[in-house]
Amino acid sequence: MRRVLRGWLVLLVCAALTTAVRLSAQSTDADCMKCHGDKNLAMQREGTAVSLFVPEKRQGKHPHSEMACTDCHMGFDATKTPHKKKITPVKCTLCHEDAVPKHTFHPQLARELEEKKALTVACSDCHGKHDVVSSKEPDSKFSPERVADTCTECHKEVRNNYLQSAHGGSLAAAEAWAPNCLTCHRNGVSDKAGTGDPLALKKEQEKVCLSCHQDNPEVARRISASEGFVAAYERSVHGLALGQGNAKAANCVDCHGSHKMAKGSDPKALVNKGHTVETCAKCHGGVAKEFMDSIHGRAIARGVRDTPVCTDCHGEHEILAHTDPHSRVSTKNVSAQVCAPCHSSITLMSKYGLRSDRFETYAQSYHGLALEAGSLAVANCASCHGVHNIKPSSDPTSTIHKANLAATCGKCHPGANENFAVGSVHSTTADRREPILYWVASTYIVLITLIIGGMILHNVFDFLRKAKHRMLVRQGLVVEKHGSGRLYLRMSVSERLQHAALMFSFFGLVVTGFALKYPDVWWVSPLRDVSPVLFELRGIVHRIAALALVLTSLWHGYYVAFTPRGRQLVRDLWPRWKDLMDAFGMFTYNLGLSRERPRFDRFNYIEKSEYWALVWGTFIMVVTGFILWFDNTFMGLLTKLGWDVARVIHYYEAWLATLAIAVWHIYFVMFSLDVYPINPVFLKGMITEEEMANDHPLELERLEQAARQAREGQAVDGADAATPPGNPTA
Repeated sequence: MRRVLRGWLVLLVCAALTTAVRLSAQSTDADCMKCHGDKNLAMQREGTAVSLFVPEKRQGKHPHSEMACTDCHMGFDATKTPHKKKITPVKCTLCHEDAVPKHTFHPQLARELEEKKALTVACSDCHGKHDVVSSKEPDSKFSPERVADTCTECHKEVRNNYLQSAHGGSLAAAEAWAPNCLTCHRNGVSDKAGTGDPLALKKEQEKVCLSCHQDNPEVARRISASEGFVAAYERSVHGLALGQGNAKAANCVDCHGSHKMAKGSDPKALVNKGHTVETCAKCHGGVAKEFMDSIHGRAIARGVRDTPVCTDCHGEHEILAHTDPHSRVSTKNVSAQVCAPCHSSITLMSKYGLRSDRFETYAQSYHGLALEAGSLAVANCASCHGVHNIKPSSDPTSTIHKANLAATCGKCHPGANENFAVGSVHSTTADRREPILYWVASTYIVLITLIIGGMILHNVFDFLRKAKHRMLVRQGLVVEKHGSGRLYLRMSVSERLQHAALMFSFFGLVVTGFALKYPDVWWVSPLRDVSPVLFELRGIVHRIAALALVLTSLWHGYYVAFTPRGRQLVRDLWPRWKDLMDAFGMFTYNLGLSRERPRFDRFNYIEKSEYWALVWGTFIMVVTGFILWFDNTFMGLLTKLGWDVARVIHYYEAWLATLAIAVWHIYFVMFSLDVYPINPVFLKGMITEEEMANDHPLELERLEQAARQAREGQAVDGADAATPPGNPTA
C-alpha cells in the first residue's frame, strides 16, 4: 500500500513539473511570435499579426519594452495549442492605477470603469496597442504638436472650432505656453463633466482658465488684459454667485466659449461687440429682448460700433450688482460713469447729431446736484430714460415722450400734470434756444458785475483814504478829536435780537444752499463723504433757516409798523436826494478831489442801500424759495419753465446777496480801519460820542440841540418821547 501511494506521488510531481516546463516554454515572447509574427500568414489574414511589438522593434521609445506578452494578455491555457480565442481583455488599469475613474480625464471611460460596464472606449483607442510611444517623445500621439490631431480623430465636431480659436492659433504658432486638449481636459474638467454636477464642472473650468490667465506669468505677459482685470471676475456678481453655489452663474466658458474661444477683437468672438448681446441673452433673455428694442439695440443691429452694449455699461469681468455702491450702474454712479462718457463726448455726439451738454445740464440741475451731494432718492438718467428700454423722445413708447412725461415725472412727483412737460427738461442758462432763462441769467450776471464791482472799487478807495489818515495821525500831522465819553443808543434790544436772528438765518441759508450747488468744495465734501444722510440734514437745515428768515421778516414788519421807534427807523432809512449827493461827495473825497467829507445823518447812503437791498432780496428769495420748496404744486401751476425761472432767480439772487454782504456790510463792520477788528454795536447797542461825531454828525447835532432844549424846558418837535433815536446815555 505504501508503495502504491509513493508511486502516485511521483507521478503527480512529474506531471506538475512537465506542465510547468511546458507552460514556461509557451509563455515566452518567442513562442507567441511563432503564431502572431509577420511570417505567419494565417495570423496576418486574421488581423492578429503584431510585428510592431517584436523585441527588436520595441526597445528604446516603447514604454513597455521590458514587459512580456503574457503581462498584458492573460486568461488562456498555454498547454493547449492553439489556445482559446476568447481570452481576458487587456486591463491597462492593473498597472496604470492613476487611470481609475477618479482621475481619468475621459468622462465616458470613467463612467464605464466606475459602473463596471463593457468598455466602448478603450485606452488603446488613443494610445494604440502594440505601437504605444511615450508621450515624452516628439512623435507620440500625445506630444503638444500632435495631441489635437489625436483627439479630433474622434471629436471631429470640435476640430475646426479649436484650430480656428486663439488657443489653436497659438498652438499652430508653436508657442510654448499654447494650450492643447490635454491642458484643459486633464486638469479635472473632464472628471467633473463625467459626474453630472454642473456646479463642480463650472468651478473646475474657472480654475483651469485662471491657472493660465492669472497664475502663469508668461501667459499674463502676452495678453492685453492685466492680471487685475482677469482676477476681477471672482469679485463680480457672476463669480460671487458661482462661489455661493449657483450653478446657473456664468463662468469663463459661458461667455468666452470653450473650443472656439477668440479674442474680443475677433469678429467671430462671443465677447465681440457684435455678439455680446446674444452671449448675455443665454442667461438674460428678457433683458436682451428689451435692449434690442431700444435705440441702442437698434443701432447695434445696424452695425453701429459706437453704440453701447451690455459690457459697455455693466463692465466685462468686474460686473457688480446694481445695488452695489461701487457698481457703475448703481444709482449713484450710472449717470456720471455710464451715460456721461458717451453723451458728453463732443466728437461722438457731433457724429450722430446729438447734443453733448445733456449730462452737464443734468449735473447742474437739482437732481444732479443732489445726487452728487449724496442723495440716492433723486432721479438719475435711468430714472427718466429707462434702463434697457431707452428710446428717443420722438418715439411714442418712450418714457420721455411728451405724452408720457407726466407719468414719468409722477413716479417721484405725485400729482404731476401736463405742465410738468412745458419747458425744457435739460434746461440751461447758457443757450439762447431757451431765451427766458438765458436773459434772466445774463441780466443777473451784468447786475452782479456792476454792483459788486462798484462796491469793491468804493471800498478800495475808502480803505486807501482811511489808511492815509491813519498815517498822518501817527506822524502827528493830524490831531483826532476825542469825545466826552458819552454813549449813544444805536440799536435797541429788539433791533439787536432781530439782527441776530437775521444773521444766523442768512448765513445758515448761504452755507446749506451753496453746499447743494457746489458739493465738491473743500468745506462740503468732507461732510458729504461721511454719510448720504448729511445731505438730507442739509436740506432740513436750509428749510429751517428759511422759516427763520420769514419769521424774522414778519417780526421786523410788525416792529416797523406798530412801534414808534420802528416807524421812526423807516422814516430815517427812507432814501433821499441827499444820499445820492453824499455818495458822489464821498467818492470825490476818497479820491482826494474834495477836502470836505460828507456829513451824514442817522443813516448814510451805505446803510440805506444795505437795508433796502435786504428788504428786496428777502422778498425775492422767500417767494422763489417757496416755489422751489413746493415743486410739485408750483410746477403744476407755473409749468416746468416757470419753476426753472424761479430756480435761476433764486440762485443768482443768492450770489448777489452773499457778495453784497461780504463785500459791503462785512467790510464796514469788520475790516474798515475805523472799526477793525469788529464794530461791537450789534452786541452792545451803543456807540461813543467820537463815533457819532465821525459817522453821524448831523444826528449828533440834532440830539445835542434836543438835549439843550430839554434842559431849557422846551419840547422837541418830531421826537419820540418814549425812545428817541440815538438817546444819549452818560
